[in-house]
Amino acid sequence: MNAENAMADAPTRCALGLGSNLGDPKANLDEAIRRLEETPGVMLVSRSSDYRTPPWGPVPQDDFRNCCVVIDTTMSPQALLKRCLEIETELGRVRDVRWGPRTLDIDVLIYGLQKVAENDLEIPHPRMGDRAFVLIPLAEIWPDAPLGDGRTAMEALETCPDQDGVVKLDG
Repeated sequence: MNAENAMADAPTRCALGLGSNLGDPKANLDEAIRRLEETPGVMLVSRSSDYRTPPWGPVPQDDFRNCCVVIDTTMSPQALLKRCLEIETELGRVRDVRWGPRTLDIDVLIYGLQKVAENDLEIPHPRMGDRAFVLIPLAEIWPDAPLGDGRTAMEALETCPDQDGVVKLDG
């Protein structure tokens, strides 16, 4: 069995960030989470509220709908990333413009206390500690989430500058 498909013996606590601003963003997030839950080796622990957030980056586009989920998984980091990318593709994600609009984006934010630095995967996610659209939903469901820089999600949120544009959504 190669490392990409390896399964761990004991589950690892992970956090994923999800976002969508094309099509029906709520339906996209709900369906992505449903598909994650159906994935062997993945157990949903909690889901944050959904938030409307301004787009990040230089491309003009509609606001995003974002949330975070905490999962326990026996999948390797690489296998988890592969599954997340498959779900993005299944739900219509096209990668044509960096930081552009998308039907779905799933980021592996945290994989236990592991640090991974590969071409296509960096864990903990290197910019999550500066992004309110990640920190607010993450701190809602896992305030003590370790960001890998010595801070927890809640500690990073206390000094995160761009919180004003993040609005909690009903339903």
